[in-house]
This record gives sequence, C-alpha cells and structure tokens, in this order.
Amino acid sequence: MIDIDKYHCSVAPKYPLFISQDGSDSNVKNKALSFDQITYLQHLDTEAIRTERPGELIAYYKIARHYKWALDELFYKCNFSRVIILEDDMEIAPDFFEYFEAAANLLDKDRHVSYFLSIMAVSSWNDNGQKQFVHDPYVLYRSDFFPGLGWMLLRTTWDELSPKWPKAYPSCFSLHWLILKENHKGRQFIRPEVCRTYNFGEHGSSLGQFFSQYLEPIKLNDVNVNWKTMDLSYLMEGNYLKYFANLVQNATPLYGNDFVLKANNVKGDVRIQYKDQADFENIARQFGIFEEWKDGIPRAAYKGVVVFRYLTSKCVYLVGPDSLKHLGLTTSR
Repeated sequence: MIDIDKYHCSVAPKYPLFISQDGSDSNVKNKALSFDQITYLQHLDTEAIRTERPGELIAYYKIARHYKWALDELFYKCNFSRVIILEDDMEIAPDFFEYFEAAANLLDKDRHVSYFLSIMAVSSWNDNGQKQFVHDPYVLYRSDFFPGLGWMLLRTTWDELSPKWPKAYPSCFSLHWLILKENHKGRQFIRPEVCRTYNFGEHGSSLGQFFSQYLEPIKLNDVNVNWKTMDLSYLMEGNYLKYFANLVQNATPLYGNDFVLKANNVKGDVRIQYKDQADFENIARQFGIFEEWKDGIPRAAYKGVVVFRYLTSKCVYLVGPDSLKHLGLTTSR
C-alpha cells in the first residue's frame, strides 16, 4: 500500500482510492486510515460458511464474498463506471495509472465501435512476464486468457457478472473463473508485455504456490511510458487480428526437437507449432514458461498462440494446431 500511495498521491483527484477491509481487525483498520486521500470501506460478514467440496479453505469463500461486496459497493453505491482492482500484496509500476487511463479510452472506443464489447477486462499482468521473457514496455496484447492480478472492468460487465459471482475464491481467480467460455462469451482481455504490478504475497491464502518459480522473477516495469502519446488503435478488434497474424507469419518456423537451441541459432522471431496440450506443455517446459491451460486455453494465448521473448528481443510464438486458420493464414512460409 505504501508503494501504491507513492504513485497515487499526485493523481488522487482523478483516481479516487478505496481500501476495503474484510473483517474487524483494528490494526488493519488503523493502518488503512493512516493513509491520506483514501476512502475506507469495511466488510463485516457474520454469515456462516459451509464449504462445498472436501479440503476447501474457508478463506477462499471469505475472499469471494469480499470481492463481490466491494465491487457492488463501488459500482452500485458509488456509481463508478469503471473500477481497477488491486490486492494488498501488490506493488505498482510508475506508469500504472496512466496505463489504465489509456486502457479506459480503449474500452470506450471498443464499446462504441463494436455492437458487443469485444474486450471484457484490462489487466496489468502478464503470466509469462518473468525477466527473461519480456523486453518491450510499450507493447500490449489481446489475450483469450484472463491474467488477473491488477485489472479493470466496466460497470456493464459487472452487471453481468455480479449475479453469478462464484462462492469461493479458487473458482474465480486461481482457477480463472473469467476464462470459462460461459463467462467471457468470446470476449478478450488486454495485457501488457511488461507487468505493471508485482505480487509479493508469498504467504497468502494460496500458500505461496508457484511463487518462487513464476511470481518472484516477474519484471515490474520501470519505464515511465507516456501513454497519452501512444497509438493503441492496433488493439481494436478490427485491426488486431491482421496485426498479430502478420507478426506470426513473418516469424521463422522451427521444426523437430531441441527448440531452445534452434531458437538461439536463428536471427529474428521464430514460431513453433504444437500438436495438442501435451505437446505444448513439453515445449513450454523447455523454455520455462507457464505450461498451464484452463478451459482449453493456454495462459496468455491469443487464438491459441502464446508469445514471449527469449533472453533477447526475439519473439517466440507457440502456435496451436488451428491457430493459422484462426488468424486467416492459409499457408506458412
């Protein structure tokens, strides 16, 4: 929170900051109230919790209830049209607020251009945002996979999600509830290449799972990007497919095995076709990126393609069996 306050104080009138506490711990409340230019909310839930599955933690239910209550408060009582959600174990980048302001403009344009919203939410997180896999702080992507960990959504989207919000936390975030097809309905998510948040919560409710391998090495952006001068029109639904397809098509295809060695021996971007989930996991393991899929989608994927940098500015594209067809590419060079 100290880190967030450092960057928030100069923009407080534009970005009202709320701290929502779950429970009645007086030390937490006093700490929250010690910060300037914040509005304090307190969620006091006395309803008994009955877990639905063996081994579930009550904490997961408490977190889910708190999320829903806080978002209902902000959207329906405070009447905000959009909200950025951060957890208390996050640091933010110096351009965090400017990034989301630019993203808000993108959401507004998407709403006016598309009959249906094509963007469900904007995230400040890249699941493959570890230091060795990122390079360019100016690049953003569309993704079919919800990254979470610092994200913004519109009230119109919350109107849809609030009535069916899941009862337990693993169902909505650690298992990526928003990535389920029944919830995103074909809409996508905006994510950066270089993360605008850093999660330091090794000992939270998820018991530090994957922290040392995937969270601790995350690169937090340290470049103060002037987002007001950035042209983000390439991210509009009508432009992005062609833009991304061109990147994939221009990458050098690799075949066979030993993909890490082959990628290192090629100048410029490369692409690697995977046959199925097991094949993807094998290739991902070679490079060290996330292997996980949810609801048939790899983390950070767009049209089945997962892109990451490898040690340099080189882009590696892991391309699904149907990705070229979905990108409108009938042949590969």
